[in-house]
Amino acid sequence: MFTVFPAIDLKGGRCVRLRQGRADDATVYSDDPVAVALRWEAAGAEWLHVVDLDGAFSGSPVHTAVVGRVVAAVRIPVQLGGGLRTDTDIERALEAGVSRAVIGTRALEGGAGLKETAERFGERLAVGIDARDGWVQVKGWVETTRKRATDLARLACGSGVRTIICTDTATDGMLRGPNLDAMKSVCGAVSCDVIASGGVSSAGDVRALAGLGPRNLKGVIVGKALYDNNVSLAELLEAAAGGGNR
Repeated sequence: MFTVFPAIDLKGGRCVRLRQGRADDATVYSDDPVAVALRWEAAGAEWLHVVDLDGAFSGSPVHTAVVGRVVAAVRIPVQLGGGLRTDTDIERALEAGVSRAVIGTRALEGGAGLKETAERFGERLAVGIDARDGWVQVKGWVETTRKRATDLARLACGSGVRTIICTDTATDGMLRGPNLDAMKSVCGAVSCDVIASGGVSSAGDVRALAGLGPRNLKGVIVGKALYDNNVSLAELLEAAAGGGNR
């Protein structure tokens, strides 16, 4: 099964989308994230992907209360990322009803800490790997490291993480199509599940990802294309179902 995750990015309590992760290049789509979540659920979404953008930039969660309202309003599972830098942050997200917590900057530390966190939270933990030109970016994509995305993916998978969310930051919010080569490279580096993110502009893009080949590529996160009405969620779900590699 190849899952389409509609994205809900939170900034200042509102639902926004950024271009290439830039805080100064945001488009506001709604003042009511709960209404947006209900809209995607009604349209057939089986998961939601929520990002606390303010949390990502500040280093600690900001929108826990908003996320709690979103989770309470829908019947489908929600995964949350953005500013989850400690086990306490993860615990609070899960207590708010989130089904999966996504860590990014925290995962780069690796070592025994990541292994312990993976053992503690199991399938309720995912690692988000944001990369530009193959290099990992952290702290809301403000800092580019000298760590390869494939190396961090191997580290996460080797530590027991079961799901990796890989975002190509150069294509995110640009509607130019996903970086298929980058996604295939990360999938080939690990045995755990991978969710793609960045650049999807059409049903054809989802079809290309779903049919890419790696059996551990399990889904894609879509934001701007949906909010700009370039494509409907129904069309994306149909493309995911007919991708051909499941």
